[in-house]
Amino acid sequence: MRLACLLLASAVLTGCASPPAATPPIPGAPPPPTPLAALLDKPIYKMTPFETGQYIPHMQSAQPDLRKRIAAIGRQNIGQPYSLNLLGEFPFEIHDSLPMYSLEQSDCVVFAEHTYAMALSQSWEEFFWMLQRIRYRDGVIGVATRNHYTELDWNVANRWLVTDISADLAGPNGPGYDMRVDRARFLRTRHNTVRDIPVETSRQTYVPKDGVAAILEQLQEGDFVNVISTRNGEYWASHVGLVVLGPNGERHFLHSSAPKVREETFASYMARVAGREADNARAGKPGQMLAGFKFLRLNETITVPPMAPQPRPGRPGA
Repeated sequence: MRLACLLLASAVLTGCASPPAATPPIPGAPPPPTPLAALLDKPIYKMTPFETGQYIPHMQSAQPDLRKRIAAIGRQNIGQPYSLNLLGEFPFEIHDSLPMYSLEQSDCVVFAEHTYAMALSQSWEEFFWMLQRIRYRDGVIGVATRNHYTELDWNVANRWLVTDISADLAGPNGPGYDMRVDRARFLRTRHNTVRDIPVETSRQTYVPKDGVAAILEQLQEGDFVNVISTRNGEYWASHVGLVVLGPNGERHFLHSSAPKVREETFASYMARVAGREADNARAGKPGQMLAGFKFLRLNETITVPPMAPQPRPGRPGA
């Protein structure tokens, strides 16, 4: 009888006991992985950094061809809102409060750099490293080492990634323009940064707009595009983007331009620009005019140079 009472009391106490408390989440721990099907159905600009960290290695294995991977990643950002002057060096430098990367928005250069960096990387850490390697001379982060000028900074510093083929495409009688870049003045007036950098001059070649249709079939997916504009006798690269192939092999222009990232034919792009120029002319506004394009070939063999400040993540000895 006594044993039965003890058993009954034990059962009552056990039934009244509170269940063990759930283990509290660790502060700062990453969220659980997003299911792959849901992840691939989401535009990159709506992904969190954790989801992007899932997406990058998946794309490396799902699409081993670099050119096709560049196109696929770029297309998964179609619709990304456009915003000019997005990035800075914060918190590495505090001349402004702009961050070092952006998933939510892009301008033309940010879109191209982020697409190339994701396509060349196997992880979030490597993507962030690669982005700085592309964006800064020798990967040295700073406003003075950022590739501000497309023709004389970006194209030159990233010769390991792309090669200027504009002169070959334009032919011996192709048009050109002279550039004069005063980086010291630019840094002083735009970024309140003093550097002793000599003025640089250069001669640039481009394909005129009325000659683009004849050379389009020579372009390859993943090639880098510089849009060359002119105003008052001055020429410069005013916009950039990527070459991708349409469903029938036609060459398309994939780029970030207000209001969002879009893909279109080169003929469509040139027609839109011509319409804008006509509107400006009717309104008496002497805006910039489209002159043509520079094209840079994505290199067949890409050897990423080391970055001075830190080694490449996940690549021992790189």
